[in-house]
Amino acid sequence: MASLLQVTGLTKIYGKRGAATRALDGVDLSLEAGEYVGIMGASGSGKTTLLNCVSTIDKPTSGSILVEGRELTRLKGKELTRFRRERLGFIFQDCNLLDTLTAFENIALSLSIVGTPAGEIRPRVEETAQLLGIGDCLDKYPYQMSGGQQQRCAAARAIVTHPALVLADEPTGALDSKSARMLLERLEVLNRERGTTILMVTHDAFTASCCQRVVFLRDGQIFQELSRGELDRRAFFAQIIRVITQLGGEMEDVL
Repeated sequence: MASLLQVTGLTKIYGKRGAATRALDGVDLSLEAGEYVGIMGASGSGKTTLLNCVSTIDKPTSGSILVEGRELTRLKGKELTRFRRERLGFIFQDCNLLDTLTAFENIALSLSIVGTPAGEIRPRVEETAQLLGIGDCLDKYPYQMSGGQQQRCAAARAIVTHPALVLADEPTGALDSKSARMLLERLEVLNRERGTTILMVTHDAFTASCCQRVVFLRDGQIFQELSRGELDRRAFFAQIIRVITQLGGEMEDVL
């Protein structure tokens, strides 16, 4: 079966010659449809650069990025905009909701942009909101919601269009522990019940333990991978901590 995401030989260099920084150095990574994969690494390891290249926010220096068999590095202009809008979903640390719109309107906006028929919008928004546990927040404005509710609204906005791949960059980074747990539970439900494919960057070992697989980056290269398999979350968390310990002081910020 072909991979949903196939990254091959991905390299990203910032600057020129003597001042050049190799943020990614020949990264190979693949995700099957329905996988939930975490990316971890110390600051400067390349994890955010990797996510930015896959999300088309940044352009790699060399290498290949295939999503559903399409080479993202060759897409330009309107074709790239359309692909990003229709096939990719984004969840950032800052939820970026529009303050003048209700939760319903923020979520519905994604459907309007991709041309969803008007009659389909309300049921799809409501179904997605219920899945993320914010069905009772749809008439509220962002300032009337808690931080966790806002982030789950942002997640609903990201997945309501049924994208091929959801990219999450530190989605729990600005949340308290209770709100973070609620968001992570909802993301697991999305992955399990809807088969949503998720690639998530995180610095937090507990957050990473929700994933089916965790890829560790070091100096722009893959250092190690862990698969959860049949392990429960506690056992997988312990494995993640062991790898962090191997990386030593480079990842003190995750402990």
